[in-house]
Amino acid sequence: MSDTPRREVCSWDQVERLVQQIVHQLRREVQLMVIVTRGGLVPGGMLAEALGVKAIMTAAVQFPLMEPKQRLLAWPDFLQFPPDELLARRQILVVDDVWGSGRTITAVRERIIGAGGDPELCVLHFNPYRNLFGKAVPDYYGARTDAHVIYPWEPRPGLHFALTEPEATS
Repeated sequence: MSDTPRREVCSWDQVERLVQQIVHQLRREVQLMVIVTRGGLVPGGMLAEALGVKAIMTAAVQFPLMEPKQRLLAWPDFLQFPPDELLARRQILVVDDVWGSGRTITAVRERIIGAGGDPELCVLHFNPYRNLFGKAVPDYYGARTDAHVIYPWEPRPGLHFALTEPEATS
């Protein structure tokens, strides 16, 4: 048995269908969206457009690299996060691409709650098999999966972009 997870390639058409499914699930007004970078940028933008949400902020979170046995105990490092006063007393939709372990989006939710906001969590894909939070699930999700999802906006292996000077035209 392999430790390598099954891979699932998600097309743009599938992403659009997942976004529409999520739009139809929403139970309340979204006053503000907090999009988790980088994976949530595309689905968050699509949801904001579909819902007409103009108040959009981003949260960038990383977990320190540690030994495998200690990795799950690491505290999140918030590289970027909205100020508390912009979160307080607001209904907030937190968007990411996938809930794998759930660590990142849960850390964002807890920080928003600490600031006095009222977050709901939204992802395109929920992987209950990797979930570290027991029976916790996102408030909204487009599909369940047991796979590592590859989205159409992700660079393919071996594809590298380099910033170069534009070629001079004569």
